[in-house]
Amino acid sequence: MTADARVASELEILAYEPSPIGMIGLRRRELPAAPGSMVTEITLDHTLLMSSCNSASERALARRALDLHAGKDLTVLVGGLGLGYTAREVLRADRVSRLEVVEFLPQVLTWFERGLVPLAGELRADPRFAVSQGDVYARLSEPPDRQHDLVLVDVDHAPDETLAASNDSFYTEAGLALAKQHLAPQGVLGVWSYAESSLFAEALGRVFREVRVEHVTFQNRILEEQETHWLFFARG
Repeated sequence: MTADARVASELEILAYEPSPIGMIGLRRRELPAAPGSMVTEITLDHTLLMSSCNSASERALARRALDLHAGKDLTVLVGGLGLGYTAREVLRADRVSRLEVVEFLPQVLTWFERGLVPLAGELRADPRFAVSQGDVYARLSEPPDRQHDLVLVDVDHAPDETLAASNDSFYTEAGLALAKQHLAPQGVLGVWSYAESSLFAEALGRVFREVRVEHVTFQNRILEEQETHWLFFARG
């Protein structure tokens, strides 16, 4: 087998199509650093957006938010389905009674329904799980139909690097005040970011009584180097 043929056999394009934010793709490939280890990835305009082999910070977003809430029978709203790791981590907690995921891209939901996303079957099998297409930022800017104990947002790259200009208002003091209305008493807001943002932390501090900024450092198995992501939590 030639080198070109070997590379082609190790990379499978599962989907590639236009979306409101650019060309979005779903692919499966062998991890170069671990021969025989297959990973699933989402790309945006040919740039890696997320990978199943680097899910530490997505899982930590859910786990640490749950640690901050002592209640039971929790209802959780997650903005962004992605590859499903935040959702699965939420459902690992017996204290969660209902999880609603809002995904902006209909393409991602189609992949999920077709079982192309690795965790699709596991998530669909849990009766506490529900997913719908929508704009979580638009939803959080409107008066709530119901409140949630946890609201977790993992959509943009960072507060200072959003996927769409319409998302920017969420990260402001006014946007956060609107989002706060969606939290039940003692509720926790959690936001994922690939970078630190002191401006966003300050905005959170002007709206919420308690703010925590944490970082998650992990070994990026694709780049073979350490990487740090940031988690912002607010309550009260």
